[in-house]
Amino acid sequence: MTSAIGARPQKKGLFHLYRGIIRATSLIPRELPLIAARIFPAAVFWMSGRTKVEGIRIKDSTFTLFQYEYALPLIPHNWAAVLATFAEHFFPVLLILGLATRLSALALLGMTLVIQIFVYPGAWVTHGLWAVALLTVITRGPGRFSLDRVIGLER
Repeated sequence: MTSAIGARPQKKGLFHLYRGIIRATSLIPRELPLIAARIFPAAVFWMSGRTKVEGIRIKDSTFTLFQYEYALPLIPHNWAAVLATFAEHFFPVLLILGLATRLSALALLGMTLVIQIFVYPGAWVTHGLWAVALLTVITRGPGRFSLDRVIGLER
């Protein structure tokens, strides 16, 4: 029963519980998932890049890996090894700093697609998770806590 004419009666049970969950989750700051969407894929690529080098030199085993296991059809394995190693170090740093963030996320998404299509097509769940995080950054931007925001590249 309601006290005002035309007012709806309050729903009970699961509907009420669900509305409470919506209210509670709407309190999560927008910046939190944006920061996570930058940090976690950056960490994955950074750690992968670190396995390819010894100090500042690309390991011989990296070239072998690109020649036999990764074997991309479009570019020579030596180029692929150097480009991938560079990208796995450069773009994660930019992503963490929030500098050229959308471009960095786009570059890592491109790498993800190449890995998915040509290297490990069976790992689509993992690559899908990376893609969702990177697409979030590409479509939503880096958020307030980024150098892009500080220098005026993002609003």
